[in-house]
Amino acid sequence: MRSSRLLSILLLLQTRRRLTARELADELEVSLRTIYRDVEALAAAGVPVYADQGRAGGYRLVEGYRTRLTGLNEQEAAALFLVGMPGAAAALGLTEQTSAAELKLLAALAPDQRDRAGRLKNRFHLDLPAWYQDAENSPYLAPVADAVLHDRRIKVLYRRWEAPREVERVLEPYGLVLKNGSWYVVAATAGGMRTYRVSSILALTPTDEEFERADGFDLAGFWQEHLDQFDQARFTAEAVVRVSGPLVARMHDVSFPLLVKAVAAAEPAEDGSVTVTVPIESVGNAAAAFCRFGDALEVLEPPELRAELAKLGRTLAGIYES
Repeated sequence: MRSSRLLSILLLLQTRRRLTARELADELEVSLRTIYRDVEALAAAGVPVYADQGRAGGYRLVEGYRTRLTGLNEQEAAALFLVGMPGAAAALGLTEQTSAAELKLLAALAPDQRDRAGRLKNRFHLDLPAWYQDAENSPYLAPVADAVLHDRRIKVLYRRWEAPREVERVLEPYGLVLKNGSWYVVAATAGGMRTYRVSSILALTPTDEEFERADGFDLAGFWQEHLDQFDQARFTAEAVVRVSGPLVARMHDVSFPLLVKAVAAAEPAEDGSVTVTVPIESVGNAAAAFCRFGDALEVLEPPELRAELAKLGRTLAGIYES
């Protein structure tokens, strides 16, 4: 809408002091002709905007002029928590709202406060996905977020690890959590509070059915409890391993947090090696994790893990020797 665009131009000039027509057009994704018309409309409405000529010129407001039309609308206020997280805002379909909220917040600040906020924005950046993997994309993230915001039930077809793989569920979504580039929805179900990976939703049907949230629900607290329970259920056994001195010396480059933590707490032997106990999920999982270290790491216990590694070694030798 033009009124919204005029306000955006006014706030942009107030926060950035001077902008060219091209910069305004790029910012608002409109044509230069539209910017020229809008600036003329602002001037006709009594806004003291003028143009500096020359290479360093551009539009600016008369020094000291400030508008107080910086109130946030409902959607912008709801998107405030995503300011500074453009990737997450885009994934949730809230880029426009977060950009408008950020612009209005900056416009409400005094010039020195605005300069400091700008320095912080340009010096700190949050990149959520882990190394060596891309952020997950799901066509159902925005509908899930909408249901979270409006306390509405959703019906989903969900793919899980155990049989039956595909199940139908009716969810009362309480919140969304972004962890290492993956989105999870925390939802109430007939069986209690559960956590679902949004990228594993195969189909989603919105409903107009509203639900009543439980009083005192703490999303951050629930998520931490979920992580603790997940780790307790995930690590079902332990392995005793001997780590060679050279591997101990380059442990800071190893992407195996449990092993790194165990080695850091161990007392090295005379040859620099350490013997440590490491939690494992399963024999198969541990064999795949440990075999990448070759002869720099030897599993001492349990016997079934040693046997699995020996089997894996024979299999690989058979493939490559032939």
